[in-house]
Amino acid sequence: MFGRHRTLNDEQAQSVADDRAAREGAKNRPTPKRRDQEAARRRPLVQTDRKAARTDDKARRREAQLAMRQAMVTGDEAHLPARDKGPVRRFIRDHVDARWSLGEFMLPTMLVVLALSFVRTSWSLTVVFVLVYGLLVVSAVDAFLMWRSLRRKLAGKFGEAQIPGGSAMYAVMRAFQMRRSRMPRPQVKRGNYPA
Repeated sequence: MFGRHRTLNDEQAQSVADDRAAREGAKNRPTPKRRDQEAARRRPLVQTDRKAARTDDKARRREAQLAMRQAMVTGDEAHLPARDKGPVRRFIRDHVDARWSLGEFMLPTMLVVLALSFVRTSWSLTVVFVLVYGLLVVSAVDAFLMWRSLRRKLAGKFGEAQIPGGSAMYAVMRAFQMRRSRMPRPQVKRGNYPA
């Protein structure tokens, strides 16, 4: 009763396991010892081979970057960066991508303005001034109105408390990018507003 328990070595445990008949649905092998499993999983906290550690770290980072780049194209939520994750950010992206924004036309207009700025006549400078500041003001008003309507939709769908900080800037910055250069890529067609 108080004596030592007899322990079997590996060969004896294997012979005992072989003597028993195999049952369906059973494990049919002895449970491995905890210390053996821990020893098999044991790794140093800091690798001694720094070159191999650096190579492994580079490979891991490269795989993560490739997965994130692919997610930016396909819209895969699992691998998107933290700023783009979540149903609220997805709703914002889909709403902005479904509408025509005046901010999208800022870059092409600025290229025209740049070309006109080389012509040093009074009418060209007036056109440049009106184009630049007029489009800027109209685009800002458009973005403000877009955010007001989007905020109402977000509050109705997710609740006011669920709208994360920085959502207005996220929506406005996306609205000012040309549609083809937006990342993550647009997942909806124009006019297909999210429900």
